[in-house]
Amino acid sequence: MGKPTHMKMYTSTGAHAANVEPARPVSDGLAAESRSGAGRVKLGIDIPLVLTIATLLAFGLLILYSASMKPSLDFKGTPYYFFLNQVKWAILGLAVAAVTMYFDYRKLRRFVVPMMLITVTALFLVLIIGEERLGARRSFLNGSIQPSELAKMVIIIYLAIWIKSKETILNRASFGLFPMMGILGVMAGLILAEPDISAAATIIFLGVMMFYLGGGSMKQLLLVGIVTALIGVLVLNISTSLNATFENRWTNYANGLKDPILASDHLQRSMESIVRGGLFGVGIGNGTVKFTGLPVSHTDSIFAVVAEETGLIGSTFTVILYLILLWRGLKIAQNAIDLEGKLLAGGLTVWIFAEAIMNIGVMVNLLPFTGNALPFMSSGGSSLITVLAAVGLIMSVGRVAKREGKSAKGRSYGAVTDLRWRDRRRRVSRPRRSASIGR
Repeated sequence: MGKPTHMKMYTSTGAHAANVEPARPVSDGLAAESRSGAGRVKLGIDIPLVLTIATLLAFGLLILYSASMKPSLDFKGTPYYFFLNQVKWAILGLAVAAVTMYFDYRKLRRFVVPMMLITVTALFLVLIIGEERLGARRSFLNGSIQPSELAKMVIIIYLAIWIKSKETILNRASFGLFPMMGILGVMAGLILAEPDISAAATIIFLGVMMFYLGGGSMKQLLLVGIVTALIGVLVLNISTSLNATFENRWTNYANGLKDPILASDHLQRSMESIVRGGLFGVGIGNGTVKFTGLPVSHTDSIFAVVAEETGLIGSTFTVILYLILLWRGLKIAQNAIDLEGKLLAGGLTVWIFAEAIMNIGVMVNLLPFTGNALPFMSSGGSSLITVLAAVGLIMSVGRVAKREGKSAKGRSYGAVTDLRWRDRRRRVSRPRRSASIGR
């Protein structure tokens, strides 16, 4: 009695053997490793990026709860419809992000062609059986699913893989420029037929950006710009509805620059929200402009609600969050182990940031009206799921680099143009950086 059952075992080698710690079980060793730095490297999660996305998503849901009350009442007779719908899409989007984060992005090349075919098919079907709203066919399921949002992400994935495969012959017009123009033309043309000028322009912008980051020559990029402009003018002249929409948006934008009183009602309500918000805002839920004429307060105009209810402080905080997202995404792109990863992470990051800047710029009349959603905040399932899936792919690039231990310390990327990896020759060799990085 009183003696412990786990008595120390002594060996014939001497008394000092009593102090030898018994071998730990394998499971204990694995648990310790998962708590060590090696375990953290294996996970490869960019903590600042994760915290930024979590904050944007949580803040976005809070603002959407306030901004969507009137639209929900008008649409379904309950003030919570769009908020609850967004929560559902957020849960699904987080699950998709988890899958894409732990999926090796290099395996996407197996699925990229079916992804493109599905996207083009969806863009075609929405023109036939899509819901017609305000003279346009762009969505399914009460506006929750817009194939054009999926097209933006898919075109980046496709071009990242396509440019990598054509890397050595990219600057040959017959192998690089013309095929890319054909790819972009099909997608942009289908989106323009909805019609959706801003989404079509975004597709062109993303294609040109990816071509430039992949190493396309300036001559070819200039040619793309000229051809795109000529086609755009031709399409606008042929289509009366597109021409009227474009002229109306440009006229409202120009008038707003001259005098805010001459701006459109949409912009005037947005400016009213900003003025009412002041420095600290009126408080979340206490905004009134969303009830007195601010159009689509839960989608395109949600930043105006942010400005009124959280003021300059909250608006600046929101912009800073998107800047952090840009910084961490470009950092991951910089450390990618191959050109495909650099293009994928860089392209997806710039796309999300550009969507945010365009939406915010419209609300303060720095840009003509575009209709772009504010990522992580605007109501809409397709937008939320695609940006969360894109964030997962960005983190997948970071995980692969950390897991293989080949992330290189490249030059500092202080601007978007620094993401261009065309000239990867170095005058002085750098330690711990193989010559194959980025090729």
